[in-house]
Amino acid sequence: MKVLLPFIKLFSRQWVMMGVGLLLTFLTLLAGIGLLSLSGWFLSATAVAGLTVATAQAFNFFTPAGGVRFFSIARTASRYGERLATHEATFKLLTELRVWAWKKLLPLSAKNLQTIRSGDLLNRLVADIDTLDHLYLRLITPMSASLLMIAGLYAFIGWFDIGLANALCSVLLLVWIIVPVIFYHLGQAPGEALITQRQTYRTQLLDVIQGQAELTLFNANSRYQATLNKAQQALFASQSKMAAITGMSQAIVILANGCAVILIMYLAGQGVGDYVPPGPMMAMVVFAAMASIEMLMPIAGAFQHLSSTVLAAKRVTQVTEQTPAIPFSDSGIDEAADDGCLSLQHIDFAYDANHSVMSNLSLTINTGEKVAILGKTGCGKSSLLNLITREWQAQSGSITLAGKDISDYSHEALRNSMTLVSQRIYLFAGTLRDNLLIAIPYKKGVKRKAYDERLTDVLEQVGLSALLQGDEPLDAWIGDGGRQLSGGEQRRIGVARALLRDAPLLLLDEPTEGLDKRTEREILAILLAFAADKTLLMITHRKAGLSQMDTVYRMQQGQLQPAE
Repeated sequence: MKVLLPFIKLFSRQWVMMGVGLLLTFLTLLAGIGLLSLSGWFLSATAVAGLTVATAQAFNFFTPAGGVRFFSIARTASRYGERLATHEATFKLLTELRVWAWKKLLPLSAKNLQTIRSGDLLNRLVADIDTLDHLYLRLITPMSASLLMIAGLYAFIGWFDIGLANALCSVLLLVWIIVPVIFYHLGQAPGEALITQRQTYRTQLLDVIQGQAELTLFNANSRYQATLNKAQQALFASQSKMAAITGMSQAIVILANGCAVILIMYLAGQGVGDYVPPGPMMAMVVFAAMASIEMLMPIAGAFQHLSSTVLAAKRVTQVTEQTPAIPFSDSGIDEAADDGCLSLQHIDFAYDANHSVMSNLSLTINTGEKVAILGKTGCGKSSLLNLITREWQAQSGSITLAGKDISDYSHEALRNSMTLVSQRIYLFAGTLRDNLLIAIPYKKGVKRKAYDERLTDVLEQVGLSALLQGDEPLDAWIGDGGRQLSGGEQRRIGVARALLRDAPLLLLDEPTEGLDKRTEREILAILLAFAADKTLLMITHRKAGLSQMDTVYRMQQGQLQPAE
């Protein structure tokens, strides 16, 4: 249960709305019990008053009738307000949780997240955080409101007969204590299985959707669909078990309420306080006992989902409580590097103890120098860039930029000191403008369209004039992953992003991978012209553009050797 404490502390930020929701939930229960109790008394009292003409004429019909109407309107209004307040509080809590989770996630590096599949990570940040709303909506609010209502009911019935109050509230309190404990244990295994099966199914579903093209090409759809169906059936089985437990809990609560009504009916039949025979007072307390089922029903499922909530909290905590493997100092250098002088000295790096990638590697690139590194796939070329950008960190050695260790730069300063053109250009599901503006540092108060002229010039520079046709071309939707663009156009957008940044160090990771020779020459010409006064490090396994490099190295067995 300790794993829930950080989330409960986050909940405290929304204590006002949570308190309003709890108050309205209590008022809804109060109005419901008041309505049924007063209605029972009113009907019985009216029947008794009608036995004689004198009592019928003396009976006040208007005050209790007004009370019934008041409780009816109050119950409707408070129920509506309760739904608004509790759901508003829930949405705000989910917002708090997601913002908090993202703030914890952003400092984590590839090393922190290397063992977590992307589908699993997405499930933790969406489904598991959604599950945590059970803590407020299904546990804290109904349990607190029902406990307050038991106290209120004890005070109300105790005003007339303390014995009846003790009997009824003892039964209700036992249900409040025992039922949640029983169904917490009954729902523990199915609840945890539900979270696990949901994660498995969603991860496999995401894999099938993302790999649909390959599955179709290799005729493997049926095999993967069978695996997905199996995960789906397991999820349905867990949901069925939870539904059965929910039905059982509700049946027990209804049975307990029925026993309470019979007990009160028996005790009240002997008199209610000074009212002997009890008459209408008996109807009032019996109807109050019947109405108490409204506050007992949420208790049935309150702790049933606690185990799944705890497991969801553990899964989220496994990500958010990690210490960043590559920390950035808040008090570090907060200005971008003045020049692109890059130096790597005696670098030793390995992803694990059994696979060394670099051993005592050293490299110095002076300001304005152009260097290329050749090598076979898997020799560690891209890993070298990952060390420079601090996606990973070397086990030993030092890396300096403009004479300062890269670990001394703040995150923002380091990112503003270099531009990376990766071999994999990721395009977001958005407009052309959206996908270009990410390369420009955000300035508060500057409108997005203020950069349109600059974006248009860059697109023309990289040979994407064809995308500038029609009205508002920058607002054109390019699809998820840029699926409406060709591979060459996607690569050119990656180059356009680089041209929008004025960083002193330009890093190129296989910038022409998968392109034809003509497009390759065009893109390299653009990049080299852009890097005329910048420091350039290019990782490649192709020979295009090498004649314009100052130095060319070849990476072999974790070492850099001058290329022949």
